Amino acid sequence: MGTPQTNLNTGPHSGLNASLKASQVGLAATASNRQPTFLMCPPTHYEVNYVINPWMSGNVHRSSRERAAQQWDQLHAALRQIAQVLLVEPQPGSPDMVFTANAGLVRDGIVALSSFHHPERQGEEPHFRRWFHESGFAVCDIPRMTPFEGEGDALFEAAGERLWAGHGPRTRQDSHRRLTELWDVEVVSLRLVDPRFYHLDTCFCPLSNGDMMYFPAAFDDESQRKIEARYGRSKRITVSEEDALQFACNAVNVGRTILLNTVSKELCARLEARGFQTVQVELTEFLKAGGAAKCLVLRLSEMDVTHRA
Repeated sequence: MGTPQTNLNTGPHSGLNASLKASQVGLAATASNRQPTFLMCPPTHYEVNYVINPWMSGNVHRSSRERAAQQWDQLHAALRQIAQVLLVEPQPGSPDMVFTANAGLVRDGIVALSSFHHPERQGEEPHFRRWFHESGFAVCDIPRMTPFEGEGDALFEAAGERLWAGHGPRTRQDSHRRLTELWDVEVVSLRLVDPRFYHLDTCFCPLSNGDMMYFPAAFDDESQRKIEARYGRSKRITVSEEDALQFACNAVNVGRTILLNTVSKELCARLEARGFQTVQVELTEFLKAGGAAKCLVLRLSEMDVTHRA
């Protein structure tokens, strides 16, 4: 493992090795039994009360917490059918904490904790830090000067040997170097150019069989070429703008199951033809804040566990 240039907080433990040993103990319920495991946050305090992306514009104070709770419960129940789900306690004053995918990026018992671009979300950081510490993870800080927004802008391929990392509206490209140093992994930087797709996970989704689905227009030309160089034509599932705006790519993939917002019959048929089972969960209340299935879920298990059939 490369030596990280960021500050590594190890809580009550002394040194990285001690923290990693502690992480093995703290994750006994998730890693030792080799279950796909994810983190979610109940939408107790969810609402749209500020604007930090185009989806929120026009939706301030127009979300229904009751409907959001119902939709979140349906996603939570569907995910629990195929994986273990842990919960972090929601906190007053952090309405977007429900979008746990933005909390950090997890690998090998370490979390690269997010350093949020917008002040409105920076208050979430100490709450997620506490949860990861108490769960036994080693926590690596990303400096405020190079914002990084976790799994929202960083997605591992199925085998875990390559990390696709977005930059643009939220995450700075400079933060990608720190991810390379932390895990000694190849990081491919992709530039996001459509403000509607402000995080990578809103427009790009690597799948367990080595395929991927994406919305090409969300990326600049160079980034599209990088994607095409890695994924042959038969491996690329291009989604329509209509499906992209339903956050079709903001999907949770566990083995051969894909959980996602309601999308077109045509896209579901294409995914099912490749051997996937699609489970659609209406998430319209969260679209008002610019999120859907993947935004609400953070992967904790290793890729080979999450994606095994």
